[in-house]
Amino acid sequence: MLIVVKIGTSTLTSSTTKITPPLIVELARQITAIQNAGHQVILVSSGAMAAGREKLGYPQLPKDIPAKQMISAVGQPRLMAIYEQIFALYGRTVAQVLLTRADLADRRRYLNARNTLTALVEHGILPIVNENDTVATEEIRVGDNDNLSALVANVVEADMLALLTDQQGLFTADPRNNPDAQLVQEVTAPEIPPELWEAAGGNGTALGTGGMVTKLQAADLARRSGTVVIIAQGTESNVLERLANGERIGTRFAPVISALESRKRYILSGRLSPGQITVNEGAAAALKRGGSLLPVGVTQVAGEFDRGDTIRVLDEEGRELARGLTSYSSADLLRLRGHHSDEIESLLGYDYGDEVIHRNDLVLL
Repeated sequence: MLIVVKIGTSTLTSSTTKITPPLIVELARQITAIQNAGHQVILVSSGAMAAGREKLGYPQLPKDIPAKQMISAVGQPRLMAIYEQIFALYGRTVAQVLLTRADLADRRRYLNARNTLTALVEHGILPIVNENDTVATEEIRVGDNDNLSALVANVVEADMLALLTDQQGLFTADPRNNPDAQLVQEVTAPEIPPELWEAAGGNGTALGTGGMVTKLQAADLARRSGTVVIIAQGTESNVLERLANGERIGTRFAPVISALESRKRYILSGRLSPGQITVNEGAAAALKRGGSLLPVGVTQVAGEFDRGDTIRVLDEEGRELARGLTSYSSADLLRLRGHHSDEIESLLGYDYGDEVIHRNDLVLL
């Protein structure tokens, strides 16, 4: 199971003004435990601005974007140094991944982000993702790491998104000022009820940029990509291990559709490039059996398209057999067609994998 874990500033600081290393030690212990159990993990972490303010001695600065970018520039390496030192205690290697909305809106950069994150988890390295606050502007920034974590879950097609917060989950009202508030244990309806949006209220702590409403936004986004979403208290005993074992904690949001259905919908409804390729009889048969398309099976390339575009796949009779997301541009495929996958790097000087179109990126028609 691939799990995206998002931890907020209020949890990392134990609702104080300082990063709390013992809490990160416990987080590292749990992540290591679920990795040892065979799960893959991506961590989306807030806290750069809190770490920066602490390092600078809590200066009084304007609340504009440049000041926040400066604080983040100071805090991000400090936060990563803490993570690196603590995860090293458990023999784990971490990697920093900084993203903006523009990285995930552009298809080629989206693919690069997905390939990087996938390669890291496949090699047992823990990606620690944060928004690239030092270069993001108001127009391109995601704005909170709750929604960033949902976008990351979408990119990697995660099985679970765990939003760790300072609350037990989503309540019917704000439990901080309403003693009658009840924990919502599960949301299964395709549309989140209006009363839950109203109950989510506004922003959270002064240290963070999110709140329960952004967690609800993130849950709504991720579940539409086939991901199970959990909002739970980060300080709950063994919370990640228990979630990975299937225990019901906090508020659970059931996925609206499967991840595979979400991918197919994207391929069929997304922008179709003018490009198309023709495959030989053997490749067509392999596709019908559920296989991937390899360059050796490509006989013709027509039109211009880039890596990541949706293209048509035709059989030798000119019938449209499938549509899929190509791993190589038309210029690359003109050089690769008819060749074996182990020749890709020698022909191009690089490779994006053995497949022209991976079976997970292909829809048969």
